Amino acid sequence: MKDEVSWVIELSVKPGQLDTFKELMDEMVEGTSSEPEARNYEWYISDDEGTVHIFEKYTDSDAMITHVNGFLEKWAGRFMECVEPTRFTVYGNPSPAARELLAPFGGTYLAPWGGFAR
Repeated sequence: MKDEVSWVIELSVKPGQLDTFKELMDEMVEGTSSEPEARNYEWYISDDEGTVHIFEKYTDSDAMITHVNGFLEKWAGRFMECVEPTRFTVYGNPSPAARELLAPFGGTYLAPWGGFAR
């Protein structure tokens, strides 16, 4: 838990973009699955298919930076055409470089406080 960085991003699917977004999701899941330091990459959708949550967890800030740079290069443009971010919550202690990279996304940061993970 000490070095891991994770987040949940909540997205509102833009009208008429669900099918395109589903195709992009498949591409993003496949691409991210090859990142050895990506621990979780889970997508959830509401019953009305209008809201999506993505839960991501990386072993450390460097792994997170690698992923985000790949996202920006390969998928960000198409992603933003399909959705509107409504909430972004980052968990852990991201490095200053990681925080700088995430700054444009306007996240709320929560530092570890207690508990455990198995």
